[in-house]
Amino acid sequence: MRNDQQSMSEDQWHQAKLIWDYHQMSHELRPTNVAIGLGSHDLGVATHSAELYHAGLFPTLIFTGGNSPTTAEVFPRGEAVHFREHAIDLGVPAEAIILEPHAANTGQNITLSREVLAAAGVNPKTVLLVSKPYMERRSFATARKLWPDVEILCASEPLEFDDYLKSIGDEKLVLDMLVGDLQRVIEYPKLGFAIEQQVPEDVNAAYASLIRDGFTSRLIAA
Repeated sequence: MRNDQQSMSEDQWHQAKLIWDYHQMSHELRPTNVAIGLGSHDLGVATHSAELYHAGLFPTLIFTGGNSPTTAEVFPRGEAVHFREHAIDLGVPAEAIILEPHAANTGQNITLSREVLAAAGVNPKTVLLVSKPYMERRSFATARKLWPDVEILCASEPLEFDDYLKSIGDEKLVLDMLVGDLQRVIEYPKLGFAIEQQVPEDVNAAYASLIRDGFTSRLIAA
């Protein structure tokens, strides 16, 4: 049984876990030309990017992201700037990192990173996207739409769902984000922002259930 101190019910946990698993692409990692660390509130993206750099998976790492309402207080100088500093603290050479400090959404993360890489003379054939665990699928769908001529792989910190909940410290926020990202996976292809992906029936049912339960703060008007 779930701990009484947890804010979600047993059923809500199982519904959220279904969506959590769906969001992760489970790609088998191999060396790529470049990695893109997608900015967010989760500094674990920078940590895992550094680990993958040290594992020899890519020679060039770009951090992308300005600020959003959820990150301005934590990363006042911008997501990419703070991610870069953290990666350097973890031993990634400064000269291996390219900064893209302006992107305000995932589409801009991809398009602006592509422009900055081209300006630096980097024209990759394979790209590794490093993101929050529940953002893998959406970032993959976005990149495949906006950068169709490169091979896209996805990675995130290898955390179990409960461990991620503990690391963030706010169950309501995490479930809201899981639901919000799934809505974008479903709706963004209709707007031309991403490729379409099949959503299994049980994941759709979990999504509808959590919306009924009020995990809606990250939903967009659709």
